Amino acid sequence: MGMALPVVPRHVHDTLGMGTVMVGVVMGIQYLSSILLGRGWSGTVTDTRGPRRAMLAGLLGVASVGGVYFLALAFADPSLALAVLIAGRLLTGVAEPFVITAALSWGIARLGPAHAGKVIGWVGMALFAAYGFGAPAGAAVYARFGFAGIAAATVLVPLLAFGVAWAMRGQAPAGGVRPAFTQVLGAVKLPGLALTLCSFGYAAINAFVVLLFVQRGWGSAALAFTSMGAGFILARLLVGHLPDKLGGAKVGIVCVAVEAVGQLLIWGAPGALLACVGAALTGGGYALAFQGFGVESVRRAPPQSRGAAMGGYVVYQDISMALAGPLGGWLALQAGLGSVFMAGAVASLGAAGIALWMLRHPVSS
Repeated sequence: MGMALPVVPRHVHDTLGMGTVMVGVVMGIQYLSSILLGRGWSGTVTDTRGPRRAMLAGLLGVASVGGVYFLALAFADPSLALAVLIAGRLLTGVAEPFVITAALSWGIARLGPAHAGKVIGWVGMALFAAYGFGAPAGAAVYARFGFAGIAAATVLVPLLAFGVAWAMRGQAPAGGVRPAFTQVLGAVKLPGLALTLCSFGYAAINAFVVLLFVQRGWGSAALAFTSMGAGFILARLLVGHLPDKLGGAKVGIVCVAVEAVGQLLIWGAPGALLACVGAALTGGGYALAFQGFGVESVRRAPPQSRGAAMGGYVVYQDISMALAGPLGGWLALQAGLGSVFMAGAVASLGAAGIALWMLRHPVSS
């Protein structure tokens, strides 16, 4: 996933000759299939069949995405290649939720809901470590082997992870009557809406920071992805225990404000260094915000539906990721690429308002 982040936008824009709106569509389309199918299905499988089985299925699905990327390279017509690439992104939106939902539910089942914040923190740290190391690795692979190298990595790396998951002991699913997924979505709607808003800045970096660096002549944007990942990991290492200790909403208010500052720095940066500082602040703020609002979601979910709750919670992130691409592309056309990051700052402040409301209206665990 991390290797593809700095490469897919360039492949769509430079190799296939598409504009910024189409770049946003390609980067955001996977979240449509996540919302419509991936999150609910992965939550159901995790709760009923156990997280290990869901993890194995998800890893095979991600490896299949690499096969679709290879297929896209077989078409000389840019429109056909784009259509196949979009199909691969849609498949990604189904496969990745199985991996992430299973990882979160597996950890919470092992440690208990009182440590949900730590589980979300460590799983997220692993994810962003892959983003941080994967982005420059992906740029290097793309420079040497082209998009075929990224396709090969997308096949091989998940198969290595499959071997790790296969060797691990599974957790039995929890008993009890499980509410419908739509009911779970309603139970986590407040922390979910806060996640939707604060995810816009994260999505803006994923989809548009590469083009911003190119437009402003700052060179490769791989360092921006690495900075965001480093900020994410550092925040989790230093203060990742705070959501369990202080409460998710209280931590969320501060962290989305930090994210807003990071987005404003990218918007007004005169050079790559300050933009990377902004990316690091965005990553750090978003790390604790995702963790804090996740703790609030676990507190609102019944024990037998925690897999569905994790899947449902991340649906709200998917909504932001799906909309941020095309909306950010449209905004970039109207007011320039920098305006996308200003919008990310405004959205983060909206998340702070929701966190304040949750702080004033707490629920029991």
